[in-house]
Amino acid sequence: MREYRTFSPKETESFGERIASKLKGGEILALFGSMGMGKTTLTRGIARGLGIQSGVSSPTFALVHEYTGRLTVYHFDMYRVTSWDDLASTGFFDDLGTKAVLIVEWSENIENALPPEAIRISIRRGKTDQERVIFVEGTINENTGN
Repeated sequence: MREYRTFSPKETESFGERIASKLKGGEILALFGSMGMGKTTLTRGIARGLGIQSGVSSPTFALVHEYTGRLTVYHFDMYRVTSWDDLASTGFFDDLGTKAVLIVEWSENIENALPPEAIRISIRRGKTDQERVIFVEGTINENTGN
């Protein structure tokens, strides 16, 4: 597990852009963290790094948003998912194994459904309101070592 720190939302987005530069397609990025920790901010950076310039927002009410850039991104919000039927209705299982990048907010709610190869990214508040401690477990790209 690797640990990173960011000190502003802008730095968290930049960290997301660095993650995007390593994505090849087919990755599952499982985001963990409480409300307001920066999961959507990180996703916005990943999207920008994939050439998606605008429109990234939390899919809380839609449950999933699709964005197209260098790679297709399916951005899930599992906050209100409480059953296997709820999970199936999001299209999550249909999108596994595709060349799309799956970014899953509130992965705590579906942890038992995450495949072993999912990259787990936990975001926690640091010493200040703006600081975030980001833990990455898993390998984004075998060739880059992260």
